[in-house]
Amino acid sequence: MVVLNNTRMPNPAKEPSPGNDLLKNSSLYREFQAEREEILKHKWIESEKAGHDIGFEQALTDWIIKHRANWRKTRQSTPAIT
Repeated sequence: MVVLNNTRMPNPAKEPSPGNDLLKNSSLYREFQAEREEILKHKWIESEKAGHDIGFEQALTDWIIKHRANWRKTRQSTPAIT
């Protein structure tokens, strides 16, 4: 709990809300997380090639242009693991 002006307020960082579980279990959130992981892998690979950190935005743009369509096709044709 956080106390502000003598009012007790929940601390969202320490107290999980039921909405967090719902969000994390949603297929949309899982797809977002999987895509983010792929972008971060791409960022690492391309940064290694360049010899410096290319940044998330450049990696994101490059991954979307070069890899996203095929990645999504592959994801859709592969059964989901629950």
